[in-house]
Amino acid sequence: MPKNSKVTQREQSHEHVTESVADLLAHEEPIDYKSSALNVGGAAGKKVPQIEVPENDGRPAWNSKLQYILAQVGFSVGLGNVWRFPYLCQKNGGGAYLVPYFILLLIIGIPLFFLELAVGQKIRRGSIGVWNYVCPSLGGIGMSSLMVCGFVGLYYNVIIGWSIFYFFQSFQYPLPWSDCPIRKNGTLAIVEPECEKSSATTYFWYRQTLNTTSTIAESGGLNIKMTLSLLVAWIIVCLAVIRGIASSGKVMYFSSLFPYVVLFCFLVRGLMLKGSVDGIAHMFTPKLEKMLEPQVWREAATQVFFALGLGFGGVIAFSSYNKIDNNCHFDAVLVSVINFLTSILATLVVFAVLGFKANIMNEKCVVDNAEKILGYLNSNVLSHDLIPPHVNFSHLSTSDYAEMYGVIKTIKEGSFTQLGLEPCLLEDELNKAVQGTGLAFIAFTEAMTHFPASPFWSVMFFFMLINLGLGSMIGTMTGITTPVLDTYKVQKELFTVCCCVVAFLCGLLFVQRSGNYYVTMFDDYSAGLPLTVVVILENVSVAWIYGTKRFMQDLEDMLGFRPYKIYFYLWKYVSPLCLIVLISATVIEMAISPPGYNAWVQELAHERFQSYPPWALAMCFSLIVVAMLPLPIVFIARRFNLMSDGSNKLSVSYRKTMMKDISNLEEQDEARFILGAKPGEAPLAVPARKAFLTPGGTKALDPNSLSPNSCYGTSYQNTAISPTTPTTPTTPATPESDS
Repeated sequence: MPKNSKVTQREQSHEHVTESVADLLAHEEPIDYKSSALNVGGAAGKKVPQIEVPENDGRPAWNSKLQYILAQVGFSVGLGNVWRFPYLCQKNGGGAYLVPYFILLLIIGIPLFFLELAVGQKIRRGSIGVWNYVCPSLGGIGMSSLMVCGFVGLYYNVIIGWSIFYFFQSFQYPLPWSDCPIRKNGTLAIVEPECEKSSATTYFWYRQTLNTTSTIAESGGLNIKMTLSLLVAWIIVCLAVIRGIASSGKVMYFSSLFPYVVLFCFLVRGLMLKGSVDGIAHMFTPKLEKMLEPQVWREAATQVFFALGLGFGGVIAFSSYNKIDNNCHFDAVLVSVINFLTSILATLVVFAVLGFKANIMNEKCVVDNAEKILGYLNSNVLSHDLIPPHVNFSHLSTSDYAEMYGVIKTIKEGSFTQLGLEPCLLEDELNKAVQGTGLAFIAFTEAMTHFPASPFWSVMFFFMLINLGLGSMIGTMTGITTPVLDTYKVQKELFTVCCCVVAFLCGLLFVQRSGNYYVTMFDDYSAGLPLTVVVILENVSVAWIYGTKRFMQDLEDMLGFRPYKIYFYLWKYVSPLCLIVLISATVIEMAISPPGYNAWVQELAHERFQSYPPWALAMCFSLIVVAMLPLPIVFIARRFNLMSDGSNKLSVSYRKTMMKDISNLEEQDEARFILGAKPGEAPLAVPARKAFLTPGGTKALDPNSLSPNSCYGTSYQNTAISPTTPTTPTTPATPESDS
């Protein structure tokens, strides 16, 4: 081989060669197999054509491993860690909920996260390309995940828009949601009745931020403030994604790390607040009987599923930009553990702050009810003899009030309800379950109004929410752009801008005055069931169609060591079974629970559950159907040869010839098959594969480790061509008989 050839240069530089056959062919015009350079069978002694390996396959790559890890962490750690996980802990037994969550993280979360990382890194394509390669009949998996990414991105960025609005409103003192507005009627000034019936933070959220209507059927027109906030959100996302991982990776340095700075600051500040220990103790006091309820395990499985971003395509897209020999098993464990610890950290912060808020509200309750009792004493409704002598109304403690409340309730048993006194128990305040937007935009904002320097903490909190949302949105958008750019030759920048413009226009649905109800609808129906179906098909296509043994061998070839055998059983049996149970439970839950939403009723100044009208109900189920529609369409179309296999990497003639012969690969010599030698002719010498570094040293991989019988498998398309020694004429061995 010439000394100045690229292969020779690579040998001399000792660089890792990670190009695969599919990657090399991806940049060539479709070839005819019979006339291709791969058909090198011929008489012995003919000069073997030189195969020049390019320096890279033209695919972008992460600048560093840290950048990649931060991108995966930023995608998986999102708003759900802050406002969904703490709510589930509170609802499902406090510390006891952590046990089923951790168990399901081990048997579902980490194995399936590892699977997605591995297939993305192996095949080096987005979700559409990956599943077209693994099994074209199930190529609709990638398209369904792309559809779900689109639906989720539409409403998820609306939440970022809300956070942006609150972020800019936080630069005021006092905070605009700290007090109820005053309505002036001539010389008379009264507190806004709707605010007085609810609270200042609740009023600001529903009336001044969303200006929401009372039903989903009443549009109310566009909310200009929210429309502008949504526009800003999409501009930020577009700028972060427009140049691919070159720009989004750098953004991740800040968007992934800054939330941890804020969470630690809030934790330190929260622990210094009165009552924070009560909140944390309430959180981690386990109610072990809850662990026996199936509902707790179902919600834990769902949270594990969504916390890691499985099925969205973002995980696959990010890993597709890795080197082929990257240790994705380490990445899967590391990102999963970071995600879990982040949820615990966020839960500590939330319950420290909510514990402080519960004490404030409990003290307020004591003061209000003490005033009622004083009024009853002055009007002789109650006797002064009922009040313990040590009680001092000017410095009334919660314990003194509890004692006084108990005495009055016992003596006035018949007429006690007419007094309208409340028990003012701290436990009741802590048990008020708040999740989602209610936690972030009502409960947490109300607690921050009692902080010293409240605007500073409010700015920090909502800036943290923006960064958490931005990290997830970058992953979601990458899950859309990467498979499309891999499949179709379009300009990246133009396509990204078009996606953002279209998404903003579609997102106008969510910035109507009734838009909050559509956010709830999309959150409940567009992702849950479709994503679960997508992930179980991913699991089945790898473990049962492609083959778990073959996949384990591919991992050994790729990583340089064989993963733990437990993964074989988890992928093959445990994970599919758990996912089937989860799908069944989800369908049953949807059938039992009446479809509806919590509407804000202005006259009553509180939320009330309302059922969806028929057209909205049809819209709910349409979201599920549209998201899963590519699965049967692609399956039927490819089953009856109505569409190509979706691969733009190999010509049809080459692939058909490959698939025809690969079915008998176990009886044939693999080297002779790949190199095109005819029966009876000596196979050509195959260059040695490169050695991979293993925990115990180096291990030379078998050059004939191509996996047979794959459903357009990843093995032959991604076999590394890594010549480590110059090809020298040798006397070939006599091939085995085909018989």
